[in-house]
Amino acid sequence: MRFTLRVWRQEGPESKGAFVTYEADNISEDMSFLEMLDVINEKLEAEGQTPIAFEHDCREGICGSCGCMINGKPHGHRPRTTTCQLHMREFNDGDEIVIEPFRAKPFSVIKDLIVDRSAFDRIIQSGGYISIRTGSAPDAHAVQVNKTSADLAFDAAACIGCGACVASCPNASAMLFTGAKVSHLAGLPQGQAERYERVNAMSAQMDEEQFGHCSNATECAAACPKAIDIRVIAQLNSDLLKSQFKLWGE
Repeated sequence: MRFTLRVWRQEGPESKGAFVTYEADNISEDMSFLEMLDVINEKLEAEGQTPIAFEHDCREGICGSCGCMINGKPHGHRPRTTTCQLHMREFNDGDEIVIEPFRAKPFSVIKDLIVDRSAFDRIIQSGGYISIRTGSAPDAHAVQVNKTSADLAFDAAACIGCGACVASCPNASAMLFTGAKVSHLAGLPQGQAERYERVNAMSAQMDEEQFGHCSNATECAAACPKAIDIRVIAQLNSDLLKSQFKLWGE
């Protein structure tokens, strides 16, 4: 297979970037998208040119670091698929593919396709820890959790923090990400002690990072490779409202 790639190249956060065109020849349809970029980089290095900088780690769709915009969509056009899980057979021979970094004010470009997602780390850190006893494993069923709550918590915990929700949102909102991180503890007994302190702290940190507001466009849920449900935003808003009543009652 043969492709024409238009790749965003940018030396650093303060540098001016631009699209550069590359020809990708003899690409196997069984290659992943990142393997295709590896082939391009091997050619660039052989020619003495600087390879395309992109981020990856697990290449199994669980770390979230590989995210980039492919033809205007986070992780590409295939639903529920991360960039590293996208294969070249999903494209047509001769296609032009536009590849660029996630675009959002809090996600500054480090180099080429790599963006700084440390704002997500700070949101998680602001939520603190749960205060239950840690150490040895508890006895089975020592803490009862109904299946509905357990399923919702597990679904929310599937968030890999890739940033596709922010990149797809017209306002660059991080509500789906923050909602997922709030919701996966909000429904469990272990998360109750700091539940309302947590949602306040994480929401405040999200605002401090200058993510946009949520206007319920739902593009975030559509772009999420782990199918995080839009209901986590409702859970976040509900807990945030309840936290205010708790503060007023004190």
